[in-house]
Amino acid sequence: MTDAAEFRNATKEFRGNPAIVGVDFTLRRGEVHALLGENGAGKSTLAKVLAGLYPLTAGEMLLAGRPVTLSSPADALAHGIAMVFQETNLVPSMTVAQNIFLGDEGFFNRLRGINIKAQQHLQRLGFHIEPTALVSSLGAARKQMVEIARAVHHRATVFIFDEPTATLTPEEKQHFFALVERLKGEGASIIFISHALEEALAVADRISVLRDGRLIVTDAASAFTRERIVQAMVGRQLTDELYGGGARRREAREPGERVLALDNVSMGKAVRSASLSVFAGQVTGLFGLVGAGRTEMMKIAAGVLKRDLFHGGRIRLDGRPVRFRVPRQAVERGIAYITEDRKLDGLFDTMSIAQNIFLGRLLKGANPVAPVSMREARAKAAEWIAALHIRSISDEARVVELSGGNQQKVVIAKSLIQAPRLIIFDEPTRGVDVGAIAEIHQTIEALADAGAAVVVISSYLPEIMNLSDRILVARQGRIVEEMTIDEASEEAIMYAAVH
Repeated sequence: MTDAAEFRNATKEFRGNPAIVGVDFTLRRGEVHALLGENGAGKSTLAKVLAGLYPLTAGEMLLAGRPVTLSSPADALAHGIAMVFQETNLVPSMTVAQNIFLGDEGFFNRLRGINIKAQQHLQRLGFHIEPTALVSSLGAARKQMVEIARAVHHRATVFIFDEPTATLTPEEKQHFFALVERLKGEGASIIFISHALEEALAVADRISVLRDGRLIVTDAASAFTRERIVQAMVGRQLTDELYGGGARRREAREPGERVLALDNVSMGKAVRSASLSVFAGQVTGLFGLVGAGRTEMMKIAAGVLKRDLFHGGRIRLDGRPVRFRVPRQAVERGIAYITEDRKLDGLFDTMSIAQNIFLGRLLKGANPVAPVSMREARAKAAEWIAALHIRSISDEARVVELSGGNQQKVVIAKSLIQAPRLIIFDEPTRGVDVGAIAEIHQTIEALADAGAAVVVISSYLPEIMNLSDRILVARQGRIVEEMTIDEASEEAIMYAAVH
């Protein structure tokens, strides 16, 4: 039996710089093949060639044993290949149902009929999403569910999942893994790209590891351990401490002055009488399941969202009441919110790294009519590129050309160049490799050590446990539990989040 897909000596270059080099890779029929590696290792590039986004510079690609050159994602879909991207590619102004059926509409379409079909399809997949909801109103996790639902609807025979579980709750992950098993049982072939190594070990039949654009090893999943994968990915040992998933390695910091206080803050049904405090010199971890209102609480504090006009509660910054009309007012008062959706809210992806970073500086107190010195912009950006180890062809490379982890570092640099006193990290290591996780964690630790007030919103319990001095648990729009790190355990945090 021929393989579902195969690459022979595959090379892809961008402006003369190779992203993958001489890769030989096979995807068998009816298998789950995990594709692992650090950010920039070439995983997404290889997947995007298979999905029809990029042509190969050299080498060849075969589908069912026949050489092919795919000209577009639509061409790939016609060959039975569907990709669910790490950064969603939905139409924000359309509903969930319209996005699922996009490209597969009938000649005549009744909106009610499409909604009913979409509802049935989502229920079969175990995804609880309203089909009539606009995609623009959904959070990152539910957008990812819609992407998955759309790919399954198109009845592909090859599925490429790029970080599909990064924003899903434990229950939703179980639904997703059951879906993967069902697709595999129906004969589909699946490429699973993930930074969650334990998930790859659990779900995959075979694992391939890329490093610096080259295929390092391919073997049965049963032949790997987490340590072997990490060593293949980075070419050296990374301890559990550096990975950020091990036990806490120091005593909790003592709280400084109260920087931020939310008193009975409400916003529609998303946030309901939420109260919390954030202190200088500490990392405050904010945990909760999808829909718990974590992000909304912090967006209200940062001026991105507005609390209810009547009975909306109070926000105090340094003990003084504040009501920000726009995010710029919060930035000028020393608040930085680092978004969970870097593609939609964090970056200008066709601009250069230096331009993106310096834009953060211009947002805080810069003269809007003064000419911008590009020499100063490049110099300031270079400092942060070095400090956060942002890897690229050059400082003038466009952000869209960077790997996901390096894009995340650019978003962080764009906020830190403002020298904020309160920094809110929303899912800071989503879609980031093990090496970059360690670097981002070190940055967060250094900010708290320097006296800044830091909030980390995360769905990953080991990250919350590893970074936090205090842990707040959100449920149904409220803070339902506060724990010191000495009191906290993963079981206690999850119990509070669910019950």
